[in-house]
Amino acid sequence: MAISAVTEAQTLGDVLRFQAATRPSAMAFVFEDRQMDYATFDAHASQVAQGLLAAGCGHGTRVAFLDKNSDLFYELIFGCAKAGAVSVGINWRLAPPEVAYIVNDSAAEVLFVGPDFYGLVETIEAQLTTVKTIIAMMPGHARWPSFEAWRDDQPHEDPHCPVTADDIAIQMYTSGTTGHPKGVQLAHEAFLAIRRLPAHDDMAWDHWSEADVSLVAMPSFHIGGAGWGVQGVWAGAKNIVLSEFEPGQVLEVIEQAGVTKLFIVPAAMRLCLQHPRCAETDFSSIETMLYGASPIPLDLLREAITVFKCGFAQLYGMTETTGTATYLPPADHDPTGQSQRMKSAGKPLPGVRVKVVNEAGEALPPYEVGEICLASPANMTGYGNLPEATAKTLVDGFVHTGDAGYLDEDGYVYVHDRVKDMIVSGAENVYPAEVESALFGHPALADVAVIGVPDERWGEAVKAVVVLKPGVTATADELIAFARGRIAAYKCPKTVDFIDALPRNPSGKILKRELRAPYWAGYERNVN
Repeated sequence: MAISAVTEAQTLGDVLRFQAATRPSAMAFVFEDRQMDYATFDAHASQVAQGLLAAGCGHGTRVAFLDKNSDLFYELIFGCAKAGAVSVGINWRLAPPEVAYIVNDSAAEVLFVGPDFYGLVETIEAQLTTVKTIIAMMPGHARWPSFEAWRDDQPHEDPHCPVTADDIAIQMYTSGTTGHPKGVQLAHEAFLAIRRLPAHDDMAWDHWSEADVSLVAMPSFHIGGAGWGVQGVWAGAKNIVLSEFEPGQVLEVIEQAGVTKLFIVPAAMRLCLQHPRCAETDFSSIETMLYGASPIPLDLLREAITVFKCGFAQLYGMTETTGTATYLPPADHDPTGQSQRMKSAGKPLPGVRVKVVNEAGEALPPYEVGEICLASPANMTGYGNLPEATAKTLVDGFVHTGDAGYLDEDGYVYVHDRVKDMIVSGAENVYPAEVESALFGHPALADVAVIGVPDERWGEAVKAVVVLKPGVTATADELIAFARGRIAAYKCPKTVDFIDALPRNPSGKILKRELRAPYWAGYERNVN
């Protein structure tokens, strides 16, 4: 299909075809000592597609990836897109049982594994019931072929498989309210639709050019990582990928590569500001620093504005909305804190509608608190294998976010609290039910509740409040270590409090607001 402009692209494969045709020699990705122009990127994606097709992975087949960030991850995303397959990035911080669950739940037939995780996959290999092929991202594994050898053995021709805008491109897992993560299905159209719409007058911060240098430092298993990388390809920018976030390396790359745009979470921003190298770094190349995934403390924003001396834009959304749904533009960033809008998450992007509803689903007027709901052409298709959960979250075209908040008279969104029982720690979503389930197996526990408490570094920290069985003892360290064997370390409690009984209502439900109240005393809102 001939594409005269990137805005005519219907799929992610079309986006890459356009960039390769119009600017083949421009740099697409830089990763460590590798550089790849758009023509090479396009050819590699075609080879990945050919390899997947040869392995029997056609339309709708899930292809999983367990590794830290790299340029090769984007070869897989766009290779899957060309083959009509669906890429599934797995959080490499998860414990082995959690990885096995995601691979099996997605029914992945091919699994690409980075060298740091060979041992992990070997321990669960027999449990991966749908996987037919495992490919090692680096040479040297005794049984699994290496990625580059496998890729380079495939034809270079673009397979031009029939793929539509409504086909699923990426399945991305989020923590689950019931103890298991949910596979959010995102169509090609979800990544492209808003990009085709005319920008609002105050969206100069979102203007991209082929001269842009984008830093991709957030994890690729998150929408803030993978989505940001896809955005850079859409723009035809140079994308510099870091294997993982490390503040010293981020500061070095910003200065040496002349980074113009980056997306960062507030916790990571704070780590950069606290790094000894920060005071000596030249930030003059940065046009806009975009941040999101959790609210930003005003003191942190003041320091960031003083040090980075660039435009700031806050982004609000979730995996189920393919990332950004609302934005707070640089003009609304007031370091004095006097502007009420500094407390908001901004206003809707083009094509996005926002409403706040009560428990009956009725829209509320300005300044009345209810659940924030987002209707967007970027909304998910649904959760994989979970029609009931999909029906609860996606109602009449609106994603029910689980965030409590309100709108002002100008349509700005204010996040006040959470309706859903979720903790955001360093931009990672942690559902207490999952942590409680991991702790409940400990023989000393009679009862447990997990809550989020304020944390200066991570925004929120996971705390367990436990009741021990009569006559039994256990230490906080013992309980934390027990949980760490069953779930990812970042989900485990950082602290444990012991009490005689958990507060419950007459129907037996734990009153978590009552548990949280002492820790949040003095805070303006119950999210941090």
